[in-house]
Amino acid sequence: MTTSLSTATTAYPFTLTDDLGRTVTLKAEPRRVVSVLPSTTETLCAIGACDRLVGVDEFSDFPASVLKLPKVGGLYTPNVEAMVALKPDLVVVSKYGKLADTLTAAGLTVVAVNPETYEEVFSKTLVLGKLMNRGAQARALVVQMRRDIARTEILTRNTVRKPTAYYEIDPTPYTAGPNSFIGVLLGKAGAINIIPAALGEFPKISPELVVTQNPQLILGPDLRTARARPGWANIAAVKSGRVIAVVPGSALDTLLNRPGPRLPLALAALAKLVHPELFR
Repeated sequence: MTTSLSTATTAYPFTLTDDLGRTVTLKAEPRRVVSVLPSTTETLCAIGACDRLVGVDEFSDFPASVLKLPKVGGLYTPNVEAMVALKPDLVVVSKYGKLADTLTAAGLTVVAVNPETYEEVFSKTLVLGKLMNRGAQARALVVQMRRDIARTEILTRNTVRKPTAYYEIDPTPYTAGPNSFIGVLLGKAGAINIIPAALGEFPKISPELVVTQNPQLILGPDLRTARARPGWANIAAVKSGRVIAVVPGSALDTLLNRPGPRLPLALAALAKLVHPELFR
């Protein structure tokens, strides 16, 4: 995505290249916004644009005020008619789900904003700030997030024993590479990700890779599930019981899997799981 983020005030018409490589122009400051990603919803609210939201995806649940907003389906189950009926002047989508073309054809202004790496969480926050004419608020948020993250890092940086770890996003299994936002958080929490960076940010892997890498800590499935998988009973984490369930839809799950303003809280939660001895 390319755009100029150097000034606090946005001059409209404002043109940018979004994360689908599309050139999009906003004619005026958005007043009616639909967000189709929970992380985007959280970021917009965190930069002071919550009052601009007129609709959100079915998974957006933070802050609590967004629960009252009309729901427009999910990324892969969108309710296009509902979005059009809300008459938004901006819809913020992911680069996944093939929603941008459909909404654009319906006459809506659509921007794809899709943070995947750790640094993109911050850079895309600035992009959303620019889109919404909330550049100063976005920059202040980024500064505060980095400060809060540094406070946790101080605790975990010099830990002598850093467990090797595997983070499972879903049982397909999809996992988090070391350069993804989750992967970087895992490292900052004082663990060593077993997934090779060459596989990408969120690769689908073979379960045999986990067996081969023999992690000392597993996050995602519960212990019973992990133990039942072929060959997994002999993995170090399973033998020692260091398998921590991240239940889909739980508070921990939403914290760890949303690349947004609660990243510092996600790191703090992860650090407590990786190194509980530091937080007693």
